[in-house]
Amino acid sequence: MPNAAARSLVERYYVAFNSGDTGAMLALVTDDIAHDVNQGERREGRELFAAFNAHMTRCYREELSDIVIFVNAEGTRAAAEFTVSGSYLVTDEGLPEAQGQTYRLPAGTFFDIRDGRISRITTYYNLQDWIAQVGA
Repeated sequence: MPNAAARSLVERYYVAFNSGDTGAMLALVTDDIAHDVNQGERREGRELFAAFNAHMTRCYREELSDIVIFVNAEGTRAAAEFTVSGSYLVTDEGLPEAQGQTYRLPAGTFFDIRDGRISRITTYYNLQDWIAQVGA
């Protein structure tokens, strides 16, 4: 059943994310991963995805909860809705100064799946909500 395998893949991705295991996250994506960052440019390839994850680990500590995963019948596309709870650790360029502020906001991600791996990750959340919560 293709959509069960796709659901399992996305579940493993989020387990790795919540564990802070970026190596496990990298193992689940294709070499040519297309990564669309909220209100940012597309990054293509595992190296840029790894660099983004390293940057995020330095600046933020986040945990995702209330995760609901949707998968098409073919198992080629998936989406997830969840709540992000985090701490802003180190100032991220162009954003308010970090002082350990905490935040909580809804978010969602869309996935393309190819050959048993994630080939696209597109994440959305309300940046203005996040900025208001960290006290800009």
